[in-house]
Amino acid sequence: MVSQLDFFASAVAPTAAKAARARVGVRGGQAETDLDEEAMARHLEATGSYRVLRKLLPREIVKDARPGFPRQAIILDTETTGLNHRSDEIIEVGVIAFTFDDAGEIGDVTGVYGGLQQPTAPIPAEITRLTGITNEMVAGQTIDMARLTPLIDSADLVIAHNAGFDRPFCEAFSPIFCNKAWACSVSEVDWSARGFEGSKLGYLIGQSGYFHDGHRAVDDCFALLEVLGQTRPRSTATPFAELHQASQRSRVRIYAENSPFDMKDQLKARGYRWSDGSDGRPKSWWVELPEEKHDEELHFLRTEIYCWDADPPVKYLTAFDRFCAT
Repeated sequence: MVSQLDFFASAVAPTAAKAARARVGVRGGQAETDLDEEAMARHLEATGSYRVLRKLLPREIVKDARPGFPRQAIILDTETTGLNHRSDEIIEVGVIAFTFDDAGEIGDVTGVYGGLQQPTAPIPAEITRLTGITNEMVAGQTIDMARLTPLIDSADLVIAHNAGFDRPFCEAFSPIFCNKAWACSVSEVDWSARGFEGSKLGYLIGQSGYFHDGHRAVDDCFALLEVLGQTRPRSTATPFAELHQASQRSRVRIYAENSPFDMKDQLKARGYRWSDGSDGRPKSWWVELPEEKHDEELHFLRTEIYCWDADPPVKYLTAFDRFCAT
């Protein structure tokens, strides 16, 4: 997950923050008046001239979760020394565990872990600038697997905001992350249909009416949980419910192997991406689609690209193998 600082607020009532009280002295009659800060914020918003961001406060961690939420998910965030999971390393992991039900309703936060890890090489200056994590902070630090492992083992679903980035790093770091169902809150939620201007965490937090101290893993996890659990106007289900449903659907990855070179622009315009074969995938243009679009896409390839009855390689994917490195 790559944190952002782009905050664009909308007037959405907070779900996590409690109204604070402020005492303000009024000298006009030597009287003091208690002003409700939340009432002041609502007054400013009602004028139509202001939008107010509320500070996002983490949800309470409970010892005994409420009944009726039998499943458990985790939101995970990593900070790393770079973008390549084969050569770069994790320097921070943040995880929050929460319960949910089969309808996708969020229950309680049941666990939190955040830990730093000293890499084998110094942290690049650009990474320190982006994350705020310095070599001094990670010196002698190791991620506590005794605390992290139980949270991962009990999770029915692992959520990351860009799982295609976090999953390969996590699986390279420890086998506890393998053979888990993963979901991506960037690609598996239609944020645009929900009225958001982008899928970066900064946009989602700001347009949900909050601000938070970003760039640290656990803080970003709590921020994402709040956005996933919020229902906006004209929405009938939470983003988490949509994400949970998407994680249960199969998808197909179609590789347009040996496609004519002069067809590359048509493939790219249709959403295909190029693989050079270095990641273990076939060297070809490829696309990932819902399983129900398999026949339609094969028809396109055979009639518009190959112009013969080709049979390109197809890989079927579930949440257990999506977002892997290969």
